Amino acid sequence: MPKKYYITSPLYYVNSKPHIGHSYTQVACDTVARFLRQNERDVFFMTGTDEHGEKIEKAALGSGLKEGEEQKFVDGIVPVFKDLWARLNIKYDYFIRTTDDYHIQTVRAVLDNLYKLGKIYKKDYKGWFCTPCETFWTQTQSPDGICPDCKRPLEKLDESNYFLKTSEHQKWLIDYINNNPDFIKPNFRKNEILGFLNNEELMDLCITRPKSRMSWGIEVPFDKDYVTYVWFDALINYISGAGYPHDMKRFSRLWPADTHVIGKDILRHHAVYWIIMLRSLGLELPKTIFAHGWWVIKGEKMSKSKGNAVDPIDIISRFGVDPYRYFLLREVQFGMDGTFSEEALVSRYNSDLANDIGNLLSRTLTMAEKYFSGAVPDVSNIKIADPAAEEISSKVVNTAQEMVKLIPNFDFSAALAKIWEVIGLANKYIENSKPWVLAKEGKQEELALVIYTLLEALRIIAIEIYSFMPETSEKMLAQLGVSQGADRAFSDAKIWGKLAKGSKVSKLGSLFPRIVTKA
Repeated sequence: MPKKYYITSPLYYVNSKPHIGHSYTQVACDTVARFLRQNERDVFFMTGTDEHGEKIEKAALGSGLKEGEEQKFVDGIVPVFKDLWARLNIKYDYFIRTTDDYHIQTVRAVLDNLYKLGKIYKKDYKGWFCTPCETFWTQTQSPDGICPDCKRPLEKLDESNYFLKTSEHQKWLIDYINNNPDFIKPNFRKNEILGFLNNEELMDLCITRPKSRMSWGIEVPFDKDYVTYVWFDALINYISGAGYPHDMKRFSRLWPADTHVIGKDILRHHAVYWIIMLRSLGLELPKTIFAHGWWVIKGEKMSKSKGNAVDPIDIISRFGVDPYRYFLLREVQFGMDGTFSEEALVSRYNSDLANDIGNLLSRTLTMAEKYFSGAVPDVSNIKIADPAAEEISSKVVNTAQEMVKLIPNFDFSAALAKIWEVIGLANKYIENSKPWVLAKEGKQEELALVIYTLLEALRIIAIEIYSFMPETSEKMLAQLGVSQGADRAFSDAKIWGKLAKGSKVSKLGSLFPRIVTKA
């Protein structure tokens, strides 16, 4: 059986439509999932929506619905997320909603289990709460009553609630993080969590809200006057979607998760509270939590509340799906913050896509049609030494092997840079070998070797970009006369030389028509 790989996105909050930040996480997860499937891994990619909590309750009422009609509200928003994922070519295996009956049953079962184990208790709570972030803060963490994350005023709470015993796990968690270097990535995010755990006292986690304050949530099984705190509810999706506890055969196959991919703003919830929840249940921990950065506009975090969120639908309708996917993963190292602008996207499009890969494909196919009637030349008996052709074949094979290390480690920009080095080398090869001169001089063997080298390099490049730009990959292979799809393993050293002699190639228009901007 192929080795399994369980990857998750966070659950997206459905109080309004998705923006570029949501799509960034999804494209990253999809790219890793596609790549690993190419390399014959048994991938399970789960995504979904977080549908409970005070923000949802307020958004539903603000939309004109009545109290008790929150389900109708979320049922109207969820298809917007699913539609965007379909447009972005996101191939997930499972979509979970926190309003799904089996998830609700799992949350209640977990609560009941932890309560019976003595890991949940009730006490009076006095402190701060941030409704937009759905996060509790102590007086020490926020002495001025301002949320440390979103910088908005906090609400003062004084109420009885149920708490999960988390404080007793502080030392163990510090040791675990130190002893497992791949547990939190990138490394500087790991240091942030260690800084928090080493310098602040970990408080027990409030995991409920009184129904008198908020009713839109999962009722606590041992106290009907309370509903579950939205983060406790949402985090459990990673095990409920994998089958826990209703399908333990499936759960034992999938768990532990290989990678939770999240935004940096929810790292503490995942790297601290989720991990303690799992340990309290006696379950294995996820292997890696990868926290990526934010997209910012003019130095400010992109968010719905600030009104500066970029609509992915608008961008892909004007620039295309694959250019958008390419830009997100090429422009900035995954894990760091990135600055989004249409000017930067157009620059990448024209330079990398139109000029580099688009031009390489167009020129090569034009020459194949002109000099060999659109047939792949036969080079099986050619003995001519061509160091430049050998350099390209070696480079393209080495790049495929390097991607096996880079992509599973979410080093997308480096992987794409490697591919574009091959593209640059191939474009340079055309200029240096001058096929038009070889044709004029009647040097058919030399010409055949040049055209075959370019066509074969393009075939492998098409396979290498598949996980990033699946539609572009398929278009390239179709023009190269390759019927087998790109979703196959390609990392072995025998990848070169599989383009069949005599097969027909055909130029089917520009891959990336250049965008003309107004001066």
